[in-house]
Amino acid sequence: MPLAATSNGFRVGDRVFARVAKDRAGAFAEQACVDEDDAAHMPRNLDFAAAAAVPLAGLTALQALRDELRVEPGQKVFISGGAGGVGTFAIQIAKWLGAHVTTTASKRGEALVRSLGCDEVIDYTIQDISSEEGRFDAGFDLIGGKTLEQMFEIMKPGTRIVSVAAVPEPQTAIRDLGGRRALAVVFWIISYGIRSRARRAGVSYRFLFMHASGSELAELAGLIEEGKLRVIIDKVYPLAKISEALAYVESGRAKGKVVVTNQ
Repeated sequence: MPLAATSNGFRVGDRVFARVAKDRAGAFAEQACVDEDDAAHMPRNLDFAAAAAVPLAGLTALQALRDELRVEPGQKVFISGGAGGVGTFAIQIAKWLGAHVTTTASKRGEALVRSLGCDEVIDYTIQDISSEEGRFDAGFDLIGGKTLEQMFEIMKPGTRIVSVAAVPEPQTAIRDLGGRRALAVVFWIISYGIRSRARRAGVSYRFLFMHASGSELAELAGLIEEGKLRVIIDKVYPLAKISEALAYVESGRAKGKVVVTNQ
């Protein structure tokens, strides 16, 4: 007798992918327990290694650009670090949403970001992004530090920057981390400087912790199957070489995602 499907239509043997919820996050492991609402059927045109590259980076980009920045057709969007893991998804999703996209990349990464649809590329090794003053309707920060400081100078007044690389602010605790008001106070203190900088520029600042979502993963799977979203993988490491994988990611040289398999 065949096993009944779950409420999401999963059956034993289905190929699925997922982002583990925040309260279940832990170390690297060969197996994980995942709520069915956080999972989706894998894109039919991906293998497991490529599918594993999607959830964290893909959901982060989708939630930042569509849900937080509310990118619309014709808007000019600035994405820092477009050749990285989140950046390669962000460029494509912003283009899918109809935006004109500018990103930062080195000469080594320029061909990649242009192949993903980026309209303009700023070589951060020789160009200062602050020369782009007052041009952009939305900003997605993937680098933090000096780059984020310069982003405040190039946004139109009244617009927003969403970061996943700088410091959390109070809304991070309220909206992304379960309404933890004590943590919101801590985030208010540590983010005071950057929020003040944003106010002086007439820009709002938001730090985003992405959330697990099976329904949004299903959307990403559909875009991948339709050829509207490519998965860019730099290197694949076996679990036994996890330290090498982490060292490579931390080096900042990765172009696209780094994947660890249990082989």
